[in-house]
Order: sequence, then structure tokens, then C-alpha cells
Amino acid sequence: MATEQTILVGKKPATNYVIATVMAFNAGVKKVVLKARGAAISKAVSTAVMVRDRFLPGKVQIRDVKLLSDKVQGQAGRERTVAAVEIVIEMA
Repeated sequence: MATEQTILVGKKPATNYVIATVMAFNAGVKKVVLKARGAAISKAVSTAVMVRDRFLPGKVQIRDVKLLSDKVQGQAGRERTVAAVEIVIEMA
């Protein structure tokens, strides 16, 4: 059984990522890392707050938030820099 799981936050509704996070903790995972970039950053933040405050209050804590930048290939082969975030949630 894994002690850590990474969830990539993208275009789906935030509730999908909340459910995935809660299911991971219920399966015995001790640490979940939410990763997002660009427009999905706010969705990752919302997911972390919903899990902490509504779905697992007092059971999990947000341990770390890393602000990053990723280089991605854009259209016409141009490289551009996109903001990214990693939010670490652990069992309390």
C-alpha cells in the first residue's frame, strides 16, 4: 500500500478531486499531493480547503504549499512558462 498519492488537478470540477482525495485517505494513504498549473491552481486550492474543512475536519492538515513554474510547449513550438502549485495534505 502506498503512503503517498499524487493527484493532478485539471479541467474536471473540484468535487471530483475532493472525492479522489477523500477516497485516497480512506484507502490508507497518509499523504496526498495536489498538483496543478495555470488556471487549475484555484481549483487545487479549493479542493484542499474543502477536504480540510468540510469532508475530513480535524483529520487532515495542509502541511506544505510549493509555488513553482513549469516550462511547456505552446502552439507553434514556442516554449512558455506557466505557474504551478503543489499542495501537500497529510493525516493529522
